[in-house]
Amino acid sequence: MKTLTVDAADLAWNGDPPVLTGVTVAARPGEMLAVTGTSGAGKTTLLSAMAGLLPPAGGEVRVDGEPLRDRDHAVALSVVLIPQDNGLAAILTAAENISVAVIATGGTPAEARRRTAEALDPLGLSGQANQLIEELSGGQQQRTAIARGLALRGDVLLADEITSELDAANRQRVIELLRAEADRGAAVVFATHDPEAAAACDRELHLADGEATWARA
Repeated sequence: MKTLTVDAADLAWNGDPPVLTGVTVAARPGEMLAVTGTSGAGKTTLLSAMAGLLPPAGGEVRVDGEPLRDRDHAVALSVVLIPQDNGLAAILTAAENISVAVIATGGTPAEARRRTAEALDPLGLSGQANQLIEELSGGQQQRTAIARGLALRGDVLLADEITSELDAANRQRVIELLRAEADRGAAVVFATHDPEAAAACDRELHLADGEATWARA
């Protein structure tokens, strides 16, 4: 399993003023790291940098000491991102969205079928496996995106506000599944505005006024 490190990073979009400056944090195997802050504080920006989607304007993002170049490089290093907007293909079924992702990252068709079923079941989506994404509710789509991320079994798992559309029972289940990923040895980073979800994590990094400070280290 791998450690993802952000070292003195300045993060900005398209040459705009930095959203965050001087961020230093390590996501370590076997732990859940909460990233908290109000809307617009930079949670998605930080996870985008960790996922290889946003090159730092200053500083560096590394995976086991290897500088992260881009998203393709991050995927090759087993960095999985569950995005806030779910990123699912509307013309595919829930099961197809997951299976395609597993195969794209080196899984066999048989592995894809097995991992898809294993990921959908604990999220209560076995009955929706063959429904098109556009036929699912917002909460079901969010759970499908979570299932896809879990099925990829990354060394680093980045989850961006993935419980925002879920009821209390499903929110708790997702937190338990993220904990299981950490217990498996993954480094889990969970961006959330939910204090209860943050409290379930091992450490909490709080973003405010362009800076990152430890609420719990």
